[in-house]
Amino acid sequence: ATGMILGAFGTHAMRGKLSADKIHAWDVASSYAIYNGLGLLLVSLHPQLSVHRFAGPAIFSGTLLFSGTILLNVLYPRANRTRMLGPVTPVGGMILIAGWISLVF
Repeated sequence: ATGMILGAFGTHAMRGKLSADKIHAWDVASSYAIYNGLGLLLVSLHPQLSVHRFAGPAIFSGTLLFSGTILLNVLYPRANRTRMLGPVTPVGGMILIAGWISLVF
């Protein structure tokens, strides 16, 4: 639900206040939150996938880091603290990838 709320907020409340690049970044962050939220739901409900103790926390924390840092950088582009979070975005992406790959093994 969070990803959908973020998507709706970005579409309706932020249009005209952000550049096209920032709107695109917002859309990417909210889309990843939606897709990984659905995946997290499937992982938690599927009996064979729920035995993977690493996957759920990795997908959750990776989504939080990846999408969260993108959203913070869109909302506060000039803040020094959010600029320092820039390198955290790919770390969140790598944690997401590791979480999904862990389901294979």
